[in-house]
Amino acid sequence: MKKPLLLLAATLALSACATVTPYQPVDGGLGYAEQKLEANRYRVRFTGSGKTPRATVENYLMYRAAELTVQNGYGYFLVAGRDVETPQPRSGSGGGVSFGFGSGGHSGVGIGLGTVIGGDEPSLAQMDVLMFAGKKPPNRPEAFDAREVLANLEPTIQRPK
Repeated sequence: MKKPLLLLAATLALSACATVTPYQPVDGGLGYAEQKLEANRYRVRFTGSGKTPRATVENYLMYRAAELTVQNGYGYFLVAGRDVETPQPRSGSGGGVSFGFGSGGHSGVGIGLGTVIGGDEPSLAQMDVLMFAGKKPPNRPEAFDAREVLANLEPTIQRPK
């Protein structure tokens, strides 16, 4: 009876460690947020857990910028400034021993070993975007067609369950 409970606990612990932040409005400090700065300028931010890959954080940031552009009636946006902070990789290991004594002459010994790779520090990316009507100018590499960004990134978007 103890083995199934141990297996369940280990499975839950491992699944909690592998959590990638879904594409969602900020919830518990993780997700996307934006701040309107001017009529056509926003600061867009996405914060992912330490388990969320940097590429995912950046894709979600671009996707949110494109969504906002379309929601505000514009066709394309320019990236006016960008900042990405990622957690520093950490690794280590540890162990411990515990002893227990009970009534009736029962006793027990427990040994635990663990390895930590990565961290729980969030990844943060933010950028300022300027939104414009019409078609994206061909000579502006910092310009993005909002509908094209949405179509291309949609398959990579993981929404909350």
